[in-house]
Amino acid sequence: MTMTDRAENTLLILPGLVLLVLAFFVPIAQMLVLSVAGENGPTLAHFQRFLSDPYYLNVLWRTVRLSAIITLICALIGFPLAYIMAHVSARARLWLVIMVILPLMTSVVVRTFGWMVLLSRSGLIPEVLRDMGLVGRNFSLMQTETAIVVGMVQVLLPFMTLSILGVVTRIDRRLEEAARTMGCGFLQTLRTVVLPLSAPGIVAGSLLVFTLSASSFVTPNLLGGSRIQVLAASIYRSVTQTLDWPFAAAQAVILFVGILVLLMPYARLSGRTNG
Repeated sequence: MTMTDRAENTLLILPGLVLLVLAFFVPIAQMLVLSVAGENGPTLAHFQRFLSDPYYLNVLWRTVRLSAIITLICALIGFPLAYIMAHVSARARLWLVIMVILPLMTSVVVRTFGWMVLLSRSGLIPEVLRDMGLVGRNFSLMQTETAIVVGMVQVLLPFMTLSILGVVTRIDRRLEEAARTMGCGFLQTLRTVVLPLSAPGIVAGSLLVFTLSASSFVTPNLLGGSRIQVLAASIYRSVTQTLDWPFAAAQAVILFVGILVLLMPYARLSGRTNG
């Protein structure tokens, strides 16, 4: 590569690098500086406050636990759906993809308000459960962890499904036919052939769903209310109600580092596998 080619390549990537620095690295750096800001200089008091308070540790644990549950449910629904989409005709697959993507065309706020109507005490779902005699008169799913999980699964399921679909469609059909010829049943073929080959898509989708779920604010806040706090809602409250920006930044750093720790092993494994 000549010096001219290198200069041209540098000029081509320069706008993207500048945008990345301004939109990502500068805000992250400001957040890191603010998280250790104190009256008498840098301090770790904000992190110590978070890690020593059972309330905030419970908020962190709830965020991780709900994100893991949401990710698991999305994987259990997304894998069969992606497998079906990969094995139908091209026309049927197109319509299924449109149906999966269509909710993304609607605002998350609008969809969450729809779930608030369905899950409230007078909503359709509690009404049906009451008519079936499964719950009491005052039963409501609003302001519960179940409501958060239901709403977040509906919001994030397309990301999991499309991530798995991109891998499943590249699996050679002859491998499944060979497994069936060797005596494997349908479920055994899925377990021994399709599922291992789909692992990269499942892992990628799981990471995407987990990170989006852990950092989500609107849906957990509207469906969970003030009783059930997640970390993003706690950060928002520290900024808007108590005006404790350094403590909010410390919480954001903890969330950011936690997600980064989750992503690094996958990035290394993906780099070794795909170069």
